[in-house]
Amino acid sequence: LNLVLEKNCYIIPVSHWFYQLQTMTEAQICDISPEAKEEISKFRFRRNASNTALILKIDREKQLVTVDELLDDVAVEDLQEQLPSHQPRYIIYSYKMVHDDSRISYPMCFIFYTPRDSQMELCMLYAKTRMALQREADLTRYYEIRELDDMTEDWLREKLR
Repeated sequence: LNLVLEKNCYIIPVSHWFYQLQTMTEAQICDISPEAKEEISKFRFRRNASNTALILKIDREKQLVTVDELLDDVAVEDLQEQLPSHQPRYIIYSYKMVHDDSRISYPMCFIFYTPRDSQMELCMLYAKTRMALQREADLTRYYEIRELDDMTEDWLREKLR
């Protein structure tokens, strides 16, 4: 339970007996750029017969989620090569999934990549913004990954089952 004291100030529970005073600016998340919102919308409704990825990043200076890259016909393993090894990224991924009964579907998922050796401040910034971005993309399939080597087609197929 958060209690609002003033316009820009509220109390958050830290433990059972201890509360912390926090200003709204400390708890704020990054905004999503209009360009990123437009690309997310286009990505969600596009018709593509292959795996596609929309990679998003945070511009720290502007405190804004922006588009990093749009990749067509990209396998999960190839996606590893496109991601920086020391900086978090958000990935919206549309995967061509061939089922056991030969049906084809294109599930879309939200992958939050946070490398273990990223700066803590950067990880917190991405973590605070994740829910708002996931809501904007309107995706319920959410997966978090810390090591790029773990992001494989087998890993994704297992998650999507």
